[in-house]
Amino acid sequence: MVEAISAKASRLISPRGAMLVALGLIALIAGAIGLTSFATGYVIYIVNLVMVAIVLALGLHIVIGECGQFSLAHAAFYGIGIYTAGLVTNLLGAPFWLSLLAGGLVAGLIGFFIGFLSLRMRDIYLALSTFAFGEAMQWLFLNWTPVTGGPNGLNIKPATLFGFQFLTDRAAFPLVLSVTLVILALVAVLHVSTLGRSLRAVRESEIAAASVGINVTRMKLTAFTLSAFVAGLAGGLYTTFSTFIHPDSLGFQTTIIILTTVVVGGMGSLIGAVGGAMVFGLLSELLRQVPSYQEMIYGGILILFMMYAPRGMFSFVGRR
Repeated sequence: MVEAISAKASRLISPRGAMLVALGLIALIAGAIGLTSFATGYVIYIVNLVMVAIVLALGLHIVIGECGQFSLAHAAFYGIGIYTAGLVTNLLGAPFWLSLLAGGLVAGLIGFFIGFLSLRMRDIYLALSTFAFGEAMQWLFLNWTPVTGGPNGLNIKPATLFGFQFLTDRAAFPLVLSVTLVILALVAVLHVSTLGRSLRAVRESEIAAASVGINVTRMKLTAFTLSAFVAGLAGGLYTTFSTFIHPDSLGFQTTIIILTTVVVGGMGSLIGAVGGAMVFGLLSELLRQVPSYQEMIYGGILILFMMYAPRGMFSFVGRR
């Protein structure tokens, strides 16, 4: 099975792309060792945020990049993952892995129903329906005060694993890195699997996919569910190093950042999703001092890339 996956991967990634991926992994491991030894707590916090952004981008990549379905609901799924994991930790004192899984499962279940309701819609109608869901969830986060804390936000207890509490960003860093790499590996396996090829067949032509026996409806529903599940995992991962969440950080601005990450990084490209998340995760932190201009800046970047570089900033990786 491993050999089969390797053979499929070799057909999908050129030697140059494979070399860049290998160099990237080596740099990542070297950087991780350096970070735990020399970096300040603030730098490690930013790196943790970027890794959460990578997982979030991988979630949107599944539904847009692999299956070709539009979604503006991932900030909501991300928020569902954060609140679910936080509440499971606060109320049950559950270990990290259980709260992480709970965040992913609840987001995935809601994603299944949203996908089911949206299956009859396409293009702009699908985008509007998912956008409406995202806005409704932010309203719920802001007004369901007994559960979410409402406008006061929600304090989250430190994550625990085998009795050890992750009280600092430095302590949580190895855990966040490990979970990010595992999720990245699973999405890469999905990409080269039969399910991944079926999703891309639906993306290219629903009629052609149906003509060769692919259940288009089931593939779309699977993409929505898996995508929401991964976005929920990103939310759960956020609670390992952050002990506070406010609904203002889960609105339309976050939706635009996630969408820009995947589209500008390169739609349909796993490397593009990861690279885009790294670039825009850092850019988001740099623009924190000018929050009023962030939507305009991200919107401008999105328009420019759609006009002049629709394949994305990392499209050179993997070209033969």
